[in-house]
Amino acid sequence: MDIPDDFTPGLPVALHPGLRRVVAPNGGRMTGPGTNPDLLGDRAVWVIDPGPAIPEHQFALERAIGTATVAGIVVTHTHRDHSPLALALHQATGAPRVGALPRGRAHHDETFVADLTASDGQVLATDVGDLRLVATPGHASNHFCLWWPDAGFLFTGDHVLEGVTPVILPPDGDMGEYLAALRRLQELPLRAIAPGHGGVIRDPQANLAYLVAHRLKREGKVIAGLRAATGAMTLDELLPLAYDDVPVAMHGWARHSLLAHVLKLVHEGNARAEGAGEPDAQRYALLDPAQVR
Repeated sequence: MDIPDDFTPGLPVALHPGLRRVVAPNGGRMTGPGTNPDLLGDRAVWVIDPGPAIPEHQFALERAIGTATVAGIVVTHTHRDHSPLALALHQATGAPRVGALPRGRAHHDETFVADLTASDGQVLATDVGDLRLVATPGHASNHFCLWWPDAGFLFTGDHVLEGVTPVILPPDGDMGEYLAALRRLQELPLRAIAPGHGGVIRDPQANLAYLVAHRLKREGKVIAGLRAATGAMTLDELLPLAYDDVPVAMHGWARHSLLAHVLKLVHEGNARAEGAGEPDAQRYALLDPAQVR
């Protein structure tokens, strides 16, 4: 599959017949080259993850859409680099916004309103084939992947990314849900993954298998760190043990995923939390170190 990897902001790039990508000008450490809004359809376009509310970006999307109508605006989740432009596009075109609200509002776009609430298995009709919604909570509680069966493409937002693993942000994010959703995606007959940042992933099953294995390996390091302790540990004590292969400059973000791993162990009955206050301020220990592998 020959897919170009041009990430020039505002430049429409054809990824497949009926599918174009228009990268937003918000590149950075956490967004890579920028957010990837996708335009699906020919005469009636569905805008997938419109991205940040930047006027020049809105102009680039409207220019790429041209004389086609906007059939709808669908968001994989409402983090602030994915959904804010949905409001302006809705106001300009009248197109319905499809998405779901999260459990909590931290890190989320508070301007997003769903005209049509997303649900698992929901089908959106496009002029290039159906788009099916697959509930994939984990990175965010309201995350959905979008499956285009006719082309074998899966639009994954931040659930699956090129070359990196997404941060899990408790309490809205949940590591157990994330892993369960990855295993669900492994059951789909996929030809390619179009992530919310970075290039098209051409070997989707190998990538999904890697993500599951990577998260389980990280969990193993979390368990090893807790097992080596003489008592309950704070997240800051555990962090350099569990993420010793990650640059210290990224430890602030890694701490969120570490909490998600620890809370998963607590939920499964393999660890306990000690102390008062918010989960990120508590101390953690294995319940039975001999039985946790």
